[in-house]
Amino acid sequence: MATPNRAGLLTKAHKILKKHYKVETPLAGRTVLEQLLFACCLEDAHYDKAEEAFAKVQEAFFDWNEVRVSSVQELAEVMHMLPKPEEAGGRLRRVLQSVFESTYSFDLEAMKKMNLGQAQQKLKKLDGVTEFAVGYLTQSSLGGHAVPVDQGALEALYVVGIIDESEKKAGSVPGAERAIPKNKGVEFGSLLHQLSADFIANPYAPNLHKLLLQINPEAKDRLPRKLTKRQLEAQAAREEAERKAQQQARAEAQAKAQAKAKAAAAAAKQQAKKGSEAPKKGAEVAKKPPAKPVKRVSSAASKKRPSSAGLARKKPR
Repeated sequence: MATPNRAGLLTKAHKILKKHYKVETPLAGRTVLEQLLFACCLEDAHYDKAEEAFAKVQEAFFDWNEVRVSSVQELAEVMHMLPKPEEAGGRLRRVLQSVFESTYSFDLEAMKKMNLGQAQQKLKKLDGVTEFAVGYLTQSSLGGHAVPVDQGALEALYVVGIIDESEKKAGSVPGAERAIPKNKGVEFGSLLHQLSADFIANPYAPNLHKLLLQINPEAKDRLPRKLTKRQLEAQAAREEAERKAQQQARAEAQAKAQAKAKAAAAAAKQQAKKGSEAPKKGAEVAKKPPAKPVKRVSSAASKKRPSSAGLARKKPR
């Protein structure tokens, strides 16, 4: 699907979304780390639910280190109001673990002193940090221009024709920062995120479809539609087949790794055995008694002793 009018559609989407949603701005006073952790909660979720989840985590655990060492299941139970609590809990835990391993603390304030590109690259190296989190932190803490997009936003932008299938899979919206000026970046990001959260909550909602069609009336054929029972069964069968294939691939890879490790251990053992036998042979040679020295006869004795040749020539009487 070509997107020749991407900038025009983005500008139109901005105007229409502004009529349907109220702009939410990042809460002031939060540290860089807190904004990053809040982004972990906000991804694919409504603002009020994300704020509730973030507050609940801070109430339920003593500090960020306790959150770091907690299980994803424990975090998901606390963050149950989010649409994807397990994913949010996993992101939260991995980010804290990665930050701790890289800084031996829970402090990212030094990023404010870096140039934007350097700070973004450092963020992307942290485990659990998504493109949405990088975009949100760029807006909220780093003073840069970005349009945060999560899965719901990508789905909605694909439906209205702003991105194509390959861009949706890549998780990118090329040209968004050029089409939306920096002074409107936070506003557009907030409006788009609310559309994203509505899409994740119910992609089949009639009001959502009306909104998407206002942005692009030609999006009708791409609107999400409920699957029939047969389609759901086929989709479940495909997912199960993919799961089994991945499980088998992992098992085969693990078996190969084990066989390789076993062969390496056997080779090392054989080499060690050969090395231990070599000194033994040397020791045996060393233990062998030295050859007896040849007894030398003095010249005087040799003169007295008749030669065997002379005895042979002597005739018997």
